[in-house]
Amino acid sequence: MTKGASDLAFLPLGGTGEIGMNLNLYRYAGKWLAIDCGIGFGGSAHPEVDVMMPDPTFIAEQRDKLVGLVITHAHEDHIGAVAWLWPQLRCPVYATPFAAAVLRRKLGEVGLVNEVKIHVVQPGGRFQVAPFDLQFIRVAHSIPEAQALAIRTSAGIVLHTGDFKLDPEPLVGPPTDEAALSALGDEGVLAMVCDSTNAMVEGHSGSEAEVRRTLAALVRSIRGRVAVTCFASNVARFETVALAAKAAGRSVALVGRSLRNIDAAARECGYLKGIPPFLSEDAANDIDDDHLLLICTGSQGEPRSALARIAADQHPRIELGEGDTIIFSSRIIPGNERAIHAMQDQLVRRGVTVMTDDDHMVHVSGHPARDELRRLYKLVRPQLSVPVHGEWRHLSAHAALAREAGVPAMLLEDGDILSLAPGRPEITDSVPVGKLVADGARLVPLNGAVMGARRRMLFNGIIIASLAVDESGRLKGRPRISAPGLFDEGDRENIRVAGELADAMADLPIATRRDDAALADAAKAALRRALGRQLQKRPLVDVHLLRV
Repeated sequence: MTKGASDLAFLPLGGTGEIGMNLNLYRYAGKWLAIDCGIGFGGSAHPEVDVMMPDPTFIAEQRDKLVGLVITHAHEDHIGAVAWLWPQLRCPVYATPFAAAVLRRKLGEVGLVNEVKIHVVQPGGRFQVAPFDLQFIRVAHSIPEAQALAIRTSAGIVLHTGDFKLDPEPLVGPPTDEAALSALGDEGVLAMVCDSTNAMVEGHSGSEAEVRRTLAALVRSIRGRVAVTCFASNVARFETVALAAKAAGRSVALVGRSLRNIDAAARECGYLKGIPPFLSEDAANDIDDDHLLLICTGSQGEPRSALARIAADQHPRIELGEGDTIIFSSRIIPGNERAIHAMQDQLVRRGVTVMTDDDHMVHVSGHPARDELRRLYKLVRPQLSVPVHGEWRHLSAHAALAREAGVPAMLLEDGDILSLAPGRPEITDSVPVGKLVADGARLVPLNGAVMGARRRMLFNGIIIASLAVDESGRLKGRPRISAPGLFDEGDRENIRVAGELADAMADLPIATRRDDAALADAAKAALRRALGRQLQKRPLVDVHLLRV
């Protein structure tokens, strides 16, 4: 797919038509540039999955043409897959100081910190990744040092916005650099590849300063233990909660490893100045309830998070109960509703008061609502809009807004190659895409045999028959059936299925009984028939065969 020197194209491998798993590619003069490399979560759509990420096979197979990976900011859906996928990419990485600090910690956990070359670029800096001429543009977001990326080529300029908002008081870091965006518009922008997360939300996303005022008053009014859960990477919210605690005479403890990692990265880069070191989980229990505030991971109901374990009364050190309060200073990411509400129900059952952004101004989004998008189009004046970072309803709403602003829009799916120049922009090709699942220390395809079996086990169960046979293939004793999640060993159904399997084995031809593979296949078929009659289910079936 090498093109001429004037060719400019955009290819999303992840993050278009979905929220999360951002991995974007730009092709120019036969070279590729990657932007972001993030994870997503299974949620209710994939309950068998914890963490997943885009499959990078397309670009990994031509990594000799991949000149670099640029990170726009340190959120997990933009940076979380680097440690998993970099061994397939093996290219230089470009990031701001804060994103680089977060990334080094992730790479250190998997032993790659000395292998990955990270080029630190200051916010707003201009740098060369030949043949691309790149410039960071400061944008406000719910994390320090978020950057849009201007991509200059002889074929035209593309603005890749990354995640952003137009917050006049972001509190940590400067507001979005509207002057730089306007200047880029004056140069002439061929295409703007733009965040669509809140494209269905009218008005303005709100300011972090509003949350700071509300939380300060709210925490001051509460008695008992107070816990706040928020996105771990929201350093401004960290600072807001810490200041609210200080004003209320409370000490702050961090509960959750990802919070401690972000805290360390933020302090390394000069953020959280004036905020005393946070307490450890062990030290939290030395503080009386009215003088303690906990910041916890788990705002999205993640099953292994600190808050999920606290809600289930399974955390080794931290408890919440009658008279305590939990503040959800976060939004619900689509797909996580069931997990979050179940966790909130557990907390309420334990006597904990639950506060959310439905009741109080305790969260604002880090993404632009429609008024902010309209403002961006006036500043940048692109010739073409390419909505990304959203599900299809978000992309479609964004495209309609762009057209209202007089800008044509093109909707893509992951894998579509959009030729931007030369000539009229059009989708000219597509490449295979997919998703990989982090399964322990390995990666497996979401639609592969391993996860397919996992899904069948989740919904239909698994049944294993253990058979002992003699040299002629005749059963020695009765089959033993194990079917966790379907029936117990002593259940009537278990006895019936074992009996039907034994009868079927006795009727097999001699040739089949003497061939281990044929005998195992016949036993599986008999087991499926018996289960169909007894349970009307099609679980995953396996047979352990032992000749004695």
